[in-house]
Amino acid sequence: MKHISVYVPQSAYMEAITPAYRLFTAANDLANTIGQKPMFEVEFVGLSKDIKAQAGEYTVHVDRLLSEVEDTDLVLIPALCGDLRTAVDLNRPAIPWMLQMHARGSEISSLCLGAFLLGATGLLDGKKCSTHWAYYDEFRAQYPQIEVVDGSIITDEGKIYSSGGANSIWNLLIYLLEKYTSRDLAILAAKFFAIDIDRDNQRAFTIFRGQKGHPDNEIRGIQDYIENNYAEKLSILELADIASVSRRSFERRFKSATNNTINEYVRRVRVEAAKRSFEMSRKNVTEVMFDVGYTDTKAFRDVFKKVTGLTPVDYRNKYSKEA
Repeated sequence: MKHISVYVPQSAYMEAITPAYRLFTAANDLANTIGQKPMFEVEFVGLSKDIKAQAGEYTVHVDRLLSEVEDTDLVLIPALCGDLRTAVDLNRPAIPWMLQMHARGSEISSLCLGAFLLGATGLLDGKKCSTHWAYYDEFRAQYPQIEVVDGSIITDEGKIYSSGGANSIWNLLIYLLEKYTSRDLAILAAKFFAIDIDRDNQRAFTIFRGQKGHPDNEIRGIQDYIENNYAEKLSILELADIASVSRRSFERRFKSATNNTINEYVRRVRVEAAKRSFEMSRKNVTEVMFDVGYTDTKAFRDVFKKVTGLTPVDYRNKYSKEA
């Protein structure tokens, strides 16, 4: 039987604490319906017996203190709440236990913003990680040694896992359930909880916000210029001239500041403008394509799908208020 330890963080989102417990306990019941024995023992663990969650709105009573858990198969770290640096500091006393469990063979996984605490363990150094799309820049600033996988829902680094934001935690939990049991049971659980079992990215939900939390004023000026002129033909040489720097220096500084190449950034700005147009207007795909600076239908479709995970038509049908 697999032992699952759901760590209840100091300062946590309640919505991220309960799903793991619910999924694996429900999996035991579902296993019975297909003639299998229960496979999971699930418990809440923490630094103290009673832990405040959701800014004190809830109190979670844990089954065991960390000091009482000598081994486990899987440690789950739910999303942290509030100021993330403060939240990580509140939970630092749990890090030695997590490292000890991992050294003894336990797998470990973060859910959504739990990635910030997992990052603090050092276990992800030099590896890839997923977290909520709205916190990519903050995570990169705090953990430059970890590669954030843009748009990813699930990251598997061999015994270390992470999930994207919000409801993406369910996809990771279903992924782990399938890994520990079978595809059949995972599908049954996904149907029970109404989860899209094979959703593999959170790109359709991502809102591109410009990545301007950096100190390079000249590059921020170019970002503003791109956002005000995305419908025009923008060349790297032209943008470098506006910034009054050499092309080579401009490309290096832009990538360093925004974590995107210039062409990637222009594409992201154009796609974000197209998304807003699809959501708010009655324009068709061709009209929107021209509005955001594209003239080739295939190129626009390919770029849009790469960024959002959906075709322009599918996105419009899904999110347009007129659809």
